[in-house]
Amino acid sequence: MATWNSRGLRGSTLEDLINRTNEQYREKGLALIQKVPTPITPIKIDQEHRHITLAYFEKKSTVDYIGAVQGIPVCFDAKECQTDVFPLANVHEHQMRFMREFEQQKGIAFLLLYFSGENLFYYLCLRELEKFWKRREDGGRKSFRIDELDSSFFLENGQGVLVPYLEGLQKDLMTRD
Repeated sequence: MATWNSRGLRGSTLEDLINRTNEQYREKGLALIQKVPTPITPIKIDQEHRHITLAYFEKKSTVDYIGAVQGIPVCFDAKECQTDVFPLANVHEHQMRFMREFEQQKGIAFLLLYFSGENLFYYLCLRELEKFWKRREDGGRKSFRIDELDSSFFLENGQGVLVPYLEGLQKDLMTRD
Protein backbone atom coordinates (compact mmCIF):
# COMPACT_ATOMS: atom_id res chain seq x y z
CA MET A 1 0.00 0.00 0.00
CA ALA A 2 1.23 3.44 -0.85
CA THR A 3 1.16 6.23 1.67
CA TRP A 4 0.41 9.79 0.79
CA ASN A 5 2.73 12.63 1.68
CA SER A 6 0.83 14.08 4.62
CA ARG A 7 2.37 17.51 4.17
CA GLY A 8 0.27 17.82 1.01
CA LEU A 9 -2.92 17.60 3.05
CA ARG A 10 -2.15 20.34 5.58
CA GLY A 11 -4.65 23.15 5.29
CA SER A 12 -6.54 21.44 2.48
CA THR A 13 -9.74 19.48 2.41
CA LEU A 14 -10.26 16.35 0.39
CA GLU A 15 -12.55 18.32 -1.90
CA ASP A 16 -9.85 20.94 -2.50
CA LEU A 17 -7.36 18.24 -3.46
CA ILE A 18 -9.78 16.60 -5.85
CA ASN A 19 -10.75 19.93 -7.40
CA ARG A 20 -7.08 20.74 -7.96
CA THR A 21 -6.51 17.27 -9.41
CA ASN A 22 -9.46 17.75 -11.76
CA GLU A 23 -7.94 21.02 -12.93
CA GLN A 24 -4.60 19.26 -13.56
CA TYR A 25 -6.34 16.52 -15.56
CA ARG A 26 -8.25 19.18 -17.55
CA GLU A 27 -5.05 21.12 -18.32
CA LYS A 28 -3.39 17.91 -19.55
CA GLY A 29 -6.41 17.12 -21.73
CA LEU A 30 -7.02 13.85 -19.90
CA ALA A 31 -10.42 14.49 -18.32
CA LEU A 32 -13.15 17.03 -17.80
CA ILE A 33 -14.67 16.47 -14.36
CA GLN A 34 -16.83 18.96 -12.49
CA LYS A 35 -18.05 19.24 -8.92
CA VAL A 36 -21.81 18.75 -8.74
CA PRO A 37 -23.29 21.60 -6.72
CA THR A 38 -25.73 20.68 -3.99
CA PRO A 39 -28.98 22.58 -4.61
CA ILE A 40 -29.91 24.82 -1.67
CA THR A 41 -32.65 27.32 -0.89
CA PRO A 42 -31.42 30.37 1.03
CA ILE A 43 -33.46 31.39 4.07
CA LYS A 44 -31.39 34.28 5.42
CA ILE A 45 -28.91 36.40 3.49
CA ASP A 46 -26.47 38.90 4.97
CA GLN A 47 -27.08 41.72 2.49
CA GLU A 48 -24.07 43.74 3.58
CA HIS A 49 -21.58 40.90 2.96
CA ARG A 50 -23.68 39.03 0.39
CA HIS A 51 -23.42 35.75 2.28
CA ILE A 52 -26.06 33.11 2.82
CA THR A 53 -26.34 32.68 6.59
CA LEU A 54 -29.13 30.08 6.67
CA ALA A 55 -30.31 27.65 3.99
CA TYR A 56 -31.75 24.19 3.52
CA PHE A 57 -31.05 21.48 0.97
CA GLU A 58 -33.69 21.35 -1.77
CA LYS A 59 -33.20 17.66 -2.53
CA LYS A 60 -30.77 14.84 -1.96
CA SER A 61 -27.62 15.14 -4.01
CA THR A 62 -26.42 12.29 -6.19
CA VAL A 63 -22.62 12.17 -6.34
CA ASP A 64 -19.91 14.77 -5.79
CA TYR A 65 -18.33 14.71 -9.27
CA ILE A 66 -19.37 13.94 -12.83
CA GLY A 67 -17.72 14.25 -16.23
CA ALA A 68 -15.81 12.41 -18.92
CA VAL A 69 -12.39 10.79 -19.21
CA GLN A 70 -11.23 10.27 -22.78
CA GLY A 71 -14.85 9.89 -23.90
CA ILE A 72 -15.90 7.66 -20.99
CA PRO A 73 -18.63 9.07 -18.73
CA VAL A 74 -17.61 8.92 -15.06
CA CYS A 75 -19.19 9.86 -11.76
CA PHE A 76 -17.85 9.50 -8.26
CA ASP A 77 -18.35 10.49 -4.68
CA ALA A 78 -15.50 11.42 -2.34
CA LYS A 79 -15.57 10.10 1.22
CA GLU A 80 -13.13 10.60 4.07
CA CYS A 81 -12.72 8.16 6.93
CA GLN A 82 -10.52 8.79 9.98
CA THR A 83 -10.10 5.12 10.93
CA ASP A 84 -9.36 1.94 9.00
CA VAL A 85 -13.08 1.00 9.06
CA PHE A 86 -15.48 2.62 6.58
CA PRO A 87 -19.15 2.75 7.67
CA LEU A 88 -21.53 2.00 4.80
CA ALA A 89 -23.94 4.49 6.38
CA ASN A 90 -21.72 7.13 4.70
CA VAL A 91 -23.14 5.99 1.35
CA HIS A 92 -26.85 6.63 0.89
CA GLU A 93 -29.38 4.51 -0.96
CA HIS A 94 -30.12 7.31 -3.47
CA GLN A 95 -26.39 7.51 -4.26
CA MET A 96 -26.20 3.76 -4.84
CA ARG A 97 -29.26 3.95 -7.10
CA PHE A 98 -27.72 6.82 -9.11
CA MET A 99 -24.38 5.03 -9.52
CA ARG A 100 -26.10 1.80 -10.61
CA GLU A 101 -28.19 3.68 -13.16
CA PHE A 102 -25.10 5.56 -14.34
CA GLU A 103 -23.31 2.27 -15.03
CA GLN A 104 -26.40 0.89 -16.78
CA GLN A 105 -25.91 3.81 -19.21
CA LYS A 106 -22.33 2.59 -19.89
CA GLY A 107 -20.67 5.03 -17.49
CA ILE A 108 -18.18 4.25 -14.73
CA ALA A 109 -19.15 4.97 -11.10
CA PHE A 110 -16.86 4.75 -8.09
CA LEU A 111 -16.04 6.11 -4.66
CA LEU A 112 -12.79 7.90 -3.99
CA LEU A 113 -11.94 7.13 -0.37
CA TYR A 114 -9.40 8.87 1.81
CA PHE A 115 -8.41 6.98 4.95
CA SER A 116 -6.96 9.94 6.80
CA GLY A 117 -5.73 7.89 9.78
CA GLU A 118 -3.73 5.69 7.41
CA ASN A 119 -3.01 8.55 5.00
CA LEU A 120 -4.19 6.48 2.02
CA PHE A 121 -6.36 7.12 -1.03
CA TYR A 122 -8.42 4.28 -2.46
CA TYR A 123 -10.41 3.85 -5.69
CA LEU A 124 -13.49 1.77 -4.79
CA CYS A 125 -15.23 0.57 -7.94
CA LEU A 126 -18.99 0.12 -7.79
CA ARG A 127 -18.73 -3.69 -8.13
CA GLU A 128 -16.58 -3.89 -5.01
CA LEU A 129 -18.88 -1.51 -3.13
CA GLU A 130 -21.84 -3.70 -4.18
CA LYS A 131 -20.26 -6.72 -2.41
CA PHE A 132 -20.08 -4.82 0.88
CA TRP A 133 -23.57 -3.36 0.33
CA LYS A 134 -25.06 -6.83 -0.26
CA ARG A 135 -23.30 -8.23 2.81
CA ARG A 136 -24.90 -5.46 4.88
CA GLU A 137 -28.34 -6.07 3.35
CA ASP A 138 -27.98 -9.79 4.12
CA GLY A 139 -27.49 -8.98 7.82
CA GLY A 140 -23.69 -8.83 7.83
CA ARG A 141 -21.29 -6.07 8.79
CA LYS A 142 -22.44 -2.50 8.23
CA SER A 143 -18.90 -1.45 7.38
CA PHE A 144 -15.74 -2.75 5.78
CA ARG A 145 -12.15 -2.76 6.95
CA ILE A 146 -9.23 -1.39 4.99
CA ASP A 147 -7.66 -4.87 4.93
CA GLU A 148 -10.71 -6.22 3.03
CA LEU A 149 -9.94 -3.99 0.05
CA ASP A 150 -8.14 -5.02 -3.14
CA SER A 151 -4.64 -3.67 -2.53
CA SER A 152 -4.08 -2.95 -6.23
CA PHE A 153 -6.60 -0.07 -6.04
CA PHE A 154 -4.71 1.99 -3.46
CA LEU A 155 -3.56 5.07 -5.31
CA GLU A 156 0.17 5.66 -5.62
CA ASN A 157 1.46 9.18 -5.12
CA GLY A 158 4.03 10.63 -7.45
CA GLN A 159 1.86 10.42 -10.56
CA GLY A 160 2.13 14.15 -11.29
CA VAL A 161 -1.26 14.95 -9.74
CA LEU A 162 -2.47 15.31 -6.18
CA VAL A 163 -4.99 12.43 -6.16
CA PRO A 164 -4.23 10.11 -9.10
CA TYR A 165 -7.66 8.51 -9.42
CA LEU A 166 -7.25 7.97 -13.18
CA GLU A 167 -4.80 5.24 -12.19
CA GLY A 168 -7.66 3.45 -10.39
CA LEU A 169 -10.02 4.09 -13.30
CA GLN A 170 -7.56 2.49 -15.71
CA LYS A 171 -7.28 -0.64 -13.52
CA ASP A 172 -11.07 -0.70 -13.18
CA LEU A 173 -11.51 -0.62 -16.96
CA MET A 174 -8.98 -3.44 -17.43
CA THR A 175 -10.80 -5.70 -14.96
CA ARG A 176 -14.29 -5.33 -16.47
CA ASP A 177 -15.88 -8.12 -18.46
